[in-house]
Amino acid sequence: MAQLTFYYMDGCPYCQKVLRFMQQNIITLALKNTLSDPKNRQELLKIGGKTQVPCLVIDGKALYESDDIIQWLKRNYQR
Repeated sequence: MAQLTFYYMDGCPYCQKVLRFMQQNIITLALKNTLSDPKNRQELLKIGGKTQVPCLVIDGKALYESDDIIQWLKRNYQR
C-alpha cells in the first residue's frame, strides 16, 4: 500500500470536495492542514515545489487538483 498524505486548507472548496469523497468512501489517511500549521505548508513546498492545495502526496510524489486526486483514489483506494 502506498504511503499517502493529504494536504488541505480550511475554507478551500476543492479540498472539501476531496475530503467529502474520502468520508463518503471511508478512506482514512494522514491529513495535514497547511493553514493551521505553517510546518505543513513548508513541508508541502519542499515535496512539491509549491504550496497549492489540495495535494495528495503518494510515496513522496505530489498529485494536485481535486478531480485528479479523486480519480486516483477511485482507482487505487476505493473499497
